[in-house]
Amino acid sequence: MIITESKLREIVLDEFRKTIFQEGLRHHYVNRIPVHESIYRVGSPCYFNVIKQARDFYKKGLYEVVNEEEKHILENTNLGEWVTINGEEIPLDFPMFVDETLDEAKKKKKKDPPIGKPMRNSGSGKKYKVYVKNPKTGRIKMITYGDAKGGLKGGWNSAEARKSFAARHNCAEKKDRTKAGYWACRAHKDFGPGIGRFW
Repeated sequence: MIITESKLREIVLDEFRKTIFQEGLRHHYVNRIPVHESIYRVGSPCYFNVIKQARDFYKKGLYEVVNEEEKHILENTNLGEWVTINGEEIPLDFPMFVDETLDEAKKKKKKDPPIGKPMRNSGSGKKYKVYVKNPKTGRIKMITYGDAKGGLKGGWNSAEARKSFAARHNCAEKKDRTKAGYWACRAHKDFGPGIGRFW
């Protein structure tokens, strides 16, 4: 078998490529897999590294593209390259799928408070608080109620005091859960020791 000079050059170049290409790019080259069909997870460091290597060697005439799409990526994009913006490394020409705005992301970080569960208010103002959802708007709001200096505590164990409070504040008429009066009329049940009934 006679080996021509061009064939010999091709064999030597092939072996040279296999030697200088790092493992990932070598696998793509040997198996004729275009770099955009990466053997690595998309977005991983190895994914970007293989594409960057392929472009560098392509510019030197050492890497041969498999198809037009791979040629386009290596010639017309900066995929595999990175820039630093505000101290953060950002990949170039890499689609980043963002499903929410920054404000939405911030809101999501804050867990929704428990709805309709009265609790002691650790902030300033009224003694108790409860989060409710407005049925018309769907928005959550915080309602505070109860005298910060003591509230109903003194009369919770007295049926007569509870009845008097209910009469003064028209508790039987309080049906709107988005109003402080509704919750104030039920504070003895929510916070009173062992009181499991309403007025």
